[in-house]
Amino acid sequence: MLHLLSLNHLSILKPSTQIKFSITALSLLMITGCSGLGGGSLEKRAAKLSTGIQKAYSVDSTTANRVAPMIVQSAEQYQVDPLLIAAMIRQESSYRNYVISPAGAIGLTQIMPTYWQQTCSGDLFEEASNINCGTYILAKYNQSAGSWKKALAYYNVGPTGYESSWKMRHQGKKYAKQVKQHEEKLKDSL
Repeated sequence: MLHLLSLNHLSILKPSTQIKFSITALSLLMITGCSGLGGGSLEKRAAKLSTGIQKAYSVDSTTANRVAPMIVQSAEQYQVDPLLIAAMIRQESSYRNYVISPAGAIGLTQIMPTYWQQTCSGDLFEEASNINCGTYILAKYNQSAGSWKKALAYYNVGPTGYESSWKMRHQGKKYAKQVKQHEEKLKDSL
């Protein structure tokens, strides 16, 4: 099995075998996902996520059952842990779809239409479009930030705000910590 061979032991393999091993391990991670949801069908993972959302965040079953497949699909598309997206939604909107922030952010993932409407297609009040856009943004920020915690901070205050102001950086870090706490609570509920 793959877990019996640690990365330290890769050096004893021929280079061609190392590459095959790495590709196989990466493929397995992509198939099963890098989350507490494990493998299985989209339906199975969405059902597990829905149950966790209900238990961890006291979200009604109708809402959790409706949005969980959207979260899993978007997370898979952009290679983001679905538990992180679910936790971010808990922080941003508490699973209330029609929430509008004082700054004008909308929907489950609190997208700023003035910044993202050209990038993200569709009606950002529509749950699937909003979740897909929020997941895309977080994945994009992770690429530029180099870590999920910093990507979360960017999501909250923007990269410019984070890099130019101590106060904004502090706010972004606080936000990232809160999302990570929601993620842990969700993991504990699975």
